Amino acid sequence: MDKTFASAADSVADISDDASIAVGGFGLVGVPIVLIRALLARETTGLEIVSNNCGVDGWGLGELLEAGRIRRIIASYVGENREFARRYLSGELEVELTPQGTLAERLRSGGVGIPAFYTPSGVGTMVSEGGLPWRYAANGSVAVQSPRKETRRFGEREYVLEEAIVTDFALVRAKVGDTHGNLVFEKSARNFNPLAAMAGRITIAQVDELVPAGSIDPDDVHLSGIYVHRIVQLSAKDAADLPIEKTTVRPKPTQKGA
Repeated sequence: MDKTFASAADSVADISDDASIAVGGFGLVGVPIVLIRALLARETTGLEIVSNNCGVDGWGLGELLEAGRIRRIIASYVGENREFARRYLSGELEVELTPQGTLAERLRSGGVGIPAFYTPSGVGTMVSEGGLPWRYAANGSVAVQSPRKETRRFGEREYVLEEAIVTDFALVRAKVGDTHGNLVFEKSARNFNPLAAMAGRITIAQVDELVPAGSIDPDDVHLSGIYVHRIVQLSAKDAADLPIEKTTVRPKPTQKGA
């Protein structure tokens, strides 16, 4: 079954307002930026995003955020994004903070049909006991807070019950994909991308390189095509859009006696 789409715009054309979307990437690595921008161009709004973080100011999911398209986000890291902080504290954005490992397992569990699981992460904190501010009111008070979660003791340890995440759509980025949707991720881009892909009812992948089905050695496949429904090949220019390097320089010291 050929899952390729002619353009990113075509691949996201049925994502409607208020949809829930799992998005791959970690910081600036492995971000499906072309799919995000195609969604931005559609002016889709009221989105609930599940991602490790919400991009940075002016790039990645930060572009959707700046345009006011995101209503709610489930994430584990919210740094390096002033607009995120502003919208959260002003009550414009609902935020469910989740420990990073827990978020990864919630996505994976959603993909394999496990409805919930117990974990020790967050026990004895507001993660399990409730009270984390999910959304603020305009006057600075807490409008919505996290609920108390079920806990249970196994052996000598206490664990908190976390529910799996399944989203309407997922957007991911891979290095190589074949026409059947089998994906190979490059280095650290193999972080939240496979997990986000598993959680989506409809998963859309942008790939740097598209190859015929059967071209990828089965042992090299990181994510089976059973989880992927649509494939979009990037242009060389789009594939090179990787603002992941931060250069820090200092004046070259002068040599003694020079």
